[in-house]
Amino acid sequence: MKSKDKVANYKSAEAREKDLRLALYRIQKGRAHTGETKVTIAAVAREAGISTALIHNHYPKIAEAVREAQGRSSRAARDVKHQDLIAERKKSAEHRQEIEELRAKVAALASINEVLLDEIRVLKAKASDSKVVDLPSKKTLG
Repeated sequence: MKSKDKVANYKSAEAREKDLRLALYRIQKGRAHTGETKVTIAAVAREAGISTALIHNHYPKIAEAVREAQGRSSRAARDVKHQDLIAERKKSAEHRQEIEELRAKVAALASINEVLLDEIRVLKAKASDSKVVDLPSKKTLG
């Protein structure tokens, strides 16, 4: 007899999925037979009279529909993370470009600083030595 009961309780995957969708709908509309009010996978499973494992293992579309109803769809979350990643990569590329430009400017300024430091050393040497006499330049002669 038990084997006949099992056969009598067996539903096709399509029929079970329809039952799960109806259970989800009833919970969302506040008409659940079990009194469930919050949309969760466990609530849908209780409303449909099955285990949560069955939903997780055999009805991923239903699990995704529950997550969407909760506002935390894994696809939506994945898409948001992907868009965030693209934006961060773009920012990172812009920052790398800016760093390269700044490095080039620093190198140019370092070169100018070395020339100026050398000129300062020469001028200090001239100023401290009384034997050094400035010669008039061509600009002052003409």
